[in-house]
Amino acid sequence: MIARGTRSVSILALMLLAGCSAGPAGTVDRAGGTTTAVAPSTTVVAPTTVAPQANLLPGMPPPLSPADVYAGTRELSPAVADHLPRVYVPNSESHTITVIDPATFQIVDSYSAGGSEPQHVVPSYDLQTLYANNDLPIGGGSLLPIDPRTGKAGEPIPVRDPYNMYFTPDGKYALVVAEADRSLDFYDPHTWEKLHAVAVPDCGGVNHMDFTADGRTALVSCEFSGRMAVVDIADLRLLRMVDLPQGRGAMPQDVKLSPDGRTFYVADMATNGIHVFDANTFDNTGFVQTGGGTHGLYVTRDSKAMLITNRHEGTISVWDFATNQLVRKWQIPGGGSPDMGNLSADGRVFWVSGRHHGEVYAIDIVEWKLLARIPVGRGAHGLTIWPQPGRYSTGHTGVMR
Repeated sequence: MIARGTRSVSILALMLLAGCSAGPAGTVDRAGGTTTAVAPSTTVVAPTTVAPQANLLPGMPPPLSPADVYAGTRELSPAVADHLPRVYVPNSESHTITVIDPATFQIVDSYSAGGSEPQHVVPSYDLQTLYANNDLPIGGGSLLPIDPRTGKAGEPIPVRDPYNMYFTPDGKYALVVAEADRSLDFYDPHTWEKLHAVAVPDCGGVNHMDFTADGRTALVSCEFSGRMAVVDIADLRLLRMVDLPQGRGAMPQDVKLSPDGRTFYVADMATNGIHVFDANTFDNTGFVQTGGGTHGLYVTRDSKAMLITNRHEGTISVWDFATNQLVRKWQIPGGGSPDMGNLSADGRVFWVSGRHHGEVYAIDIVEWKLLARIPVGRGAHGLTIWPQPGRYSTGHTGVMR
């Protein structure tokens, strides 16, 4: 069974980083997967700026620590005390949601997503509802609300083109990423009335994002144009576009802010690595190759490391924030296509979808072994495990602060 408490976070930090001292390339771990030693990168330029702590976005809860934007994600909020431990998997090609009990690894429910192509399951800012985003048909779309107390779905809410969804750090807006419309649409998160829109016409495939430590600015990936957009969240306007060095040969995906708030990391599925951005100037300061089809980025519960999914080659890489280098690469036994997911509340088990294999992987990141491979629907995509520790959610598959 999977532990659900959070008291093991400090122990996990020591075990995870100790485990990051990988042996010789190709050594076999106890689960039959392979662990590869990774040479330190020399392409990252350390930022010279400091993380912004003053002038927060009005209404945003202040960070609990000036050195760690994720300091609030060590314990479960009382607001989720009555929520069922469940894993929710949107199957984009099967048009369904699969529900898994993380303690038994058994599927306990499956139902229609309420739309034609569910992409991600997104926790609301106030942690009280999960939303499956259905972005098709073009010109339509909906959000399927899921009650985390029962695991059951309600009636779909008409929302145009919600490929992805985030919440502004002040909780004022649900930020719908309207990929086909090339727009960032700001909704009232309770009435679902559209209030504002920021057009991003030069951001083909607008997709993922994360917010600066002060909540005032977002860095947004443009999957099909090899660019990034910088958006002013306080004034609701596009500030600038940043071309990646590889141009249209790049395919940026997930975006994640470092715990100290100084750096953004951007996964790139075409160039097989992560781009590094200064979070103050938004200058692209480096690139690190991680593996084929780099896609998802997940900060560990102790804020010591970042898990990186390499979808095309079936591996997980580990980035160490203290040394600014890759310290591990782990191969899923028997192969796979790790895409998106998140960590269990205690930070020990990484739940991730197998996009091209119609399955879900549960991976113990302390002992680095595969605990379960669970068949689900076709096109398993942005799954979330719930509940997760944190004070509020900024969206996606559970980016908590």
